[in-house]
Amino acid sequence: MHLLDWIILSVTLLSIICYGLYKSKASKNVDGYFRSNRQLPWYLVLLSIMGTQASAITFISGPGQAFNDGMRFVQYYFGLPLAMIVICITFVPLFHRLNLYTAYEFLEKRFDKKTRTFASLIFLIGRGLSTGISIVAPSIVLSAIFGWDIYLTNILMGGMLIIYTVTGGARSIAYTQQLQFVIIIAGMALAGYYAVHLLPKGIGFSDAIQLADNVDKMNVITTGLDEKGHFNWNDKFNIFSGIIGGFFLALSYFGTDQSQVGRYLTAKSIQESRKGLLMNGLLKIPMQFLILLVGILVFSFYQFRQAPINFNKKVHAELMNSPKKDSALLLEQQYVQLQQELNPLLAEKNNARVPVLQQQMITTKKLYNTVAKRAKISTEPDDTNYVFLQFVTDYLPIGVVGLLIAMIFLAAWGSIAAALNALASSTIMDIHRQYSSRPLDEKQEYRLSKKYTLIWGLFCIVAAQFATTMGSLIVAVNILGSLFYGVMLGLFLVAFYFKSIKANAVFFAGVLSQLLIFVIYFVLKFEGFLWLNLIGVCLVVSISMLLQILVFRKKEKST
Repeated sequence: MHLLDWIILSVTLLSIICYGLYKSKASKNVDGYFRSNRQLPWYLVLLSIMGTQASAITFISGPGQAFNDGMRFVQYYFGLPLAMIVICITFVPLFHRLNLYTAYEFLEKRFDKKTRTFASLIFLIGRGLSTGISIVAPSIVLSAIFGWDIYLTNILMGGMLIIYTVTGGARSIAYTQQLQFVIIIAGMALAGYYAVHLLPKGIGFSDAIQLADNVDKMNVITTGLDEKGHFNWNDKFNIFSGIIGGFFLALSYFGTDQSQVGRYLTAKSIQESRKGLLMNGLLKIPMQFLILLVGILVFSFYQFRQAPINFNKKVHAELMNSPKKDSALLLEQQYVQLQQELNPLLAEKNNARVPVLQQQMITTKKLYNTVAKRAKISTEPDDTNYVFLQFVTDYLPIGVVGLLIAMIFLAAWGSIAAALNALASSTIMDIHRQYSSRPLDEKQEYRLSKKYTLIWGLFCIVAAQFATTMGSLIVAVNILGSLFYGVMLGLFLVAFYFKSIKANAVFFAGVLSQLLIFVIYFVLKFEGFLWLNLIGVCLVVSISMLLQILVFRKKEKST
């Protein structure tokens, strides 16, 4: 990067840190550290919710996802607005009225301590692992720019985030996220502008969209039906999985995941929480659409420039020093020839040669990645996470690069800091307070909260080391969430709506359902991960009903 980029990057990050520390001065107790003393207005709640959800993964991997797979990922969010309405009606007033620190306190009030502990452990494991994935996103930036080892970069980035989170708490996170969000939106708008501005003379925005549409990249709505009209349950993103599976995923994420529940528990009233959530439901889909659209514009841009066979430059560099060098060079040459033949045809609507050439390019790229794996290079061949980053660093002007890199860092800090804060709050409230034999005063708990934040930060750094080879981060983090969220939501829905079901039935149903979800995904290789959220809910509800009727009702009567 140029010196000006470094100055813009450094000034932006330091300003955010100083502002957050200034705003967190009053947070010297547990309530302030975790709930900002419940004083935040709705617009800060909104920005905190969106900032927590929109991590660096969204802005690094999102455009790359659209570049490779088109716009259909936006369907993943179609169930979100309806979920916001349900949460505002059911979850928010109950959580506020009970004056909860964590969502899982409610499960103890409704059932018992072991059910609360089980739900909090599901959250801690799932959120801890997904936060590790989030750490990888900004590490990719540093690794790609400087060629640093990704594993050492994870340690560096994780360490910076721990310091940022431990010193601030919920108040710092909420106030800095409003500035972060403004910078992030400005950065993405600039990236989209330059993707169009750098197109050849006479080619504009509408031409770029038409070019992408000619090769089915504008696939905003897909049905999931195959050529024979049969529904493909393994199709990851379609209108049905988005509305149904996405609804249950969003309901669980915003209703039971402490990283989000903790955001709207900071609001000063039920009405402020509801406003923040409902505005999130209205704004999230357009925001995600525009992020993916940037990826589409980058795709069209590369139709007039030679795109690399792999956007991760480290893959090429390592292959050139491996025994597979000749095979890799041959495949690169084939890829260049195919793209040179394809580009002139893209302006034609429905040219029969286009899909043939595209498929050949996809096959060539897969072969190249296979060669990379056989060469046992240290870098993950999947380049989804590098498409947008390489476009930014290779083509955007001096100064804008620094702003966009700052944007990625800020997105990471906002979401990861909120997650670490939530992990610490759940550990203190749901585990430590419940099982510690030694009571602590307010100051001792405040200091212990910071220690737990540090411990979870170290756990997430370890998790990040295993997440570097998971391919598309935006898909990986949502798969991980879907493995746990359905079961967790099922516990809460039973608590809300099935008053006859008692603690033992729902606890054992939850444990059994979680094991079955793992079997369905890992053993049966079910790829339609969004459906796991609905499956998890159905398993918990049905199994708990059966256990209550067949097992525990008889025992309760006999006692």
